[in-house]
Amino acid sequence: MKPRPDLRTEQSPKWLEIFQLTAEVNVPSSHLYMEAQVFTPDSKRLILHRSAHPHGSDKHDPKHQYLVCDLEDGGRLTPITEELGATAASVSPDGRFLYYFVDETEPGAGRLTLKRVGMDGTDRQTLLVLDGPIPGSDFRFSRAYPLSTISSDGKRLALSGFLGDGRTERAPWGLLVFDLDQASVQLVIHGETWCNMHPQYSRSLDSDESHDILIQENHGNHCDASGRCITLVSGDGADIHVIRDDGANFRNLPWGRDGNEYCQGHQCWRGRSSRAITSTANRARGEEQLIEGTIAPFAGHIGIKTPGGSRNDLSRSVPSPHFYHFATDIAGRRLITDANYKLGGEIYIADLPSAEDGPLSNVTFLLNTRLVPKKSNHSHPFLSPDGTMGFFNSDEGGILQAYMCRGW
Repeated sequence: MKPRPDLRTEQSPKWLEIFQLTAEVNVPSSHLYMEAQVFTPDSKRLILHRSAHPHGSDKHDPKHQYLVCDLEDGGRLTPITEELGATAASVSPDGRFLYYFVDETEPGAGRLTLKRVGMDGTDRQTLLVLDGPIPGSDFRFSRAYPLSTISSDGKRLALSGFLGDGRTERAPWGLLVFDLDQASVQLVIHGETWCNMHPQYSRSLDSDESHDILIQENHGNHCDASGRCITLVSGDGADIHVIRDDGANFRNLPWGRDGNEYCQGHQCWRGRSSRAITSTANRARGEEQLIEGTIAPFAGHIGIKTPGGSRNDLSRSVPSPHFYHFATDIAGRRLITDANYKLGGEIYIADLPSAEDGPLSNVTFLLNTRLVPKKSNHSHPFLSPDGTMGFFNSDEGGILQAYMCRGW
C-alpha cells in the first residue's frame, strides 16, 4: 500500500490520505465494478483483481486473478483464484467465503461452474456445474455478466447472461438465481431486452425485501446471434425494475424514458434501505443528476411517469451537477461519486439526507484521479461498508491500478 500524497490538490481535505493498492508495471489491476459485494462486513478486507479493467476481464486471460486485499496488513495482496475463466466474484455477507464462477461457456455450448472458497484460501469447493440446458428450459447459458450478486442472508446468488445458441437472431438474455444450500439454479426472467441487467440484490435484512433484485432493462437494444451487442439502448434509454428472486412481483422505479431524462445505466440500493439511487442525464438542463426513488407497481415501461413512485433530486444542492458512478455505505448515510471526466475524473463525498425529500449535504471534493478519458476506463468510486474509506481506479501512472483514500 503505497502512499500517494502527490494526488492531493489544494482543494483536498486537510487530512486526506491517498494510497495506491496495486503497482505491477506490466499488468493492469482494478477494483471490481462498484456494484459488486467485495468487502468483509468489518471493512478490513476486500476483493480486487489483476489483469482486469473496471468493467470486467477476459475469461481467456491466464493472468487474471482475484486478490484479497488485507487493509489491516498494509494492503497485502493474496491471490484467491487461479482458474482460467474465474469471474463474477461475491463475498458472503458474513465475510467467510468468496463465491465465484468459472466460465467455460460459448453460445450454445460449454459449462459454467459455481465455486466457493474460504476468504483465507482454504476449503475450495465446487457447488454446481451447469453444462447443459438450464433446468426447466431449453436454453444454455453463456456470456456471463462479470458481476454476481448475493442475498443479504447469504443463501442465494444471482448471475445474468446470454441464452442464445449462436445461430438465432434476437436471442434472449436472462437472470439465473442459484440456491446455495440446495446447489440448484432457476431461470427467473428472460428476454431480448436484458442484455445489460446489472442485477443487485437488496441489502435489506428484512425477510421479504431480501428477495428483491434491482435490474436494468435496455429497450431498443440489438445483439447479433453470438450475443455481441451492436446497439445497447434506444433513444428513450433504459428503465429500471425490481423483481423477486423467484421471478414474481415485477415493479418499476420512476426514472427516465420521458424524452428528457435518460438513465445513464448505473443505479444501486441506498445501503440496506428499500430506496434506490440512479444517475441520469437531464437533456433540457445539460446536467447529470443523482435521483433517489421508491419502488412502485409495474404500470408499463413508462419510467418517470410511473404512478406511486416518489422521486428526490439529491444533486439539486450542487450547481450544474455532472455525476456518473456512485455508491453508498451500508448504513445509507454517505455517498461517494465521480464527476467531470473532461477534467480528468473528480471524486466527491457527501452526506445523504435523513429526510426523504432532502438533498445531498456537505458535498466535499476529495481529489482528481487524473484518469485518461477512455470508454473502457472509469474511476468507479465506492465506499467501505463503514463509510470511512473510498476506493477508485486510475491510469494516472500509465497503466490502470487500484487506489484508496481516507481521512475526509
